[in-house]
Amino acid sequence: MTDTKADRASAGRVLLIEDEEATASGLREGLSANGWRVDCAAAGREGLALAAQGGFDVLIVDRMLPELDGLSLVTELRAKGLDTPALFLTALGSIADRVAGLDAGGDDYLVKPFAFAELNARLNALARRPGRQRDPVTLSLGHLQLDRLARTLRRGGREIELLPLEFKLLEFLMLNAGQVVTRKMLLEKVWGFQFDPQTNIVETHLSRLRGKIQAPGEASLIVTIRGAGYVIGAPASIGAGQP
Repeated sequence: MTDTKADRASAGRVLLIEDEEATASGLREGLSANGWRVDCAAAGREGLALAAQGGFDVLIVDRMLPELDGLSLVTELRAKGLDTPALFLTALGSIADRVAGLDAGGDDYLVKPFAFAELNARLNALARRPGRQRDPVTLSLGHLQLDRLARTLRRGGREIELLPLEFKLLEFLMLNAGQVVTRKMLLEKVWGFQFDPQTNIVETHLSRLRGKIQAPGEASLIVTIRGAGYVIGAPASIGAGQP
């Protein structure tokens, strides 16, 4: 369900994930009156699918949802690399609950009951945060297409099977297409290491990934920049090392 009144100045687009019908209806009405374009989902899985499509400025997520709880929903979105700001709206107000929400990847936490003016102010603040971009579901680079929701990869007409870690590695490279990514960045963002394990784990996985996405005769996509790192879709101005 989406609010589409054209004569209303838009504060942004918000996805409301709330299973209690009366609460969702009241919030949708209030948000729309404050200029928000509102999409709604009444269950966790539905909310996850909509959020993963991208295009939202902010998410409002109830903690207690059917099918998939709010914490798990936001955790899955962050694992996919989707960083749309998320505000948890819940009756669970202990310090431990708030910490759990933030640890799951939430950006703010508002406990019921609340003043609507405060909710609107918090949403405006989240939507104005610098550096936030609407997250694409499909990443494309030439004939290479990676679907972050379906977890599939295609190059031209062929489908390529990737292991979970290979998918995460390629996803991070494509999110930073044209930019040099260091070994340290890959260890932190893909493997979660805050230290260098002093192994060739990065090089081994990159070699396997190259072998899967590059069939004989196809152009090399992942390039090693000696002394710097790796880049996918390298600009012509960058001097490449090994293909």
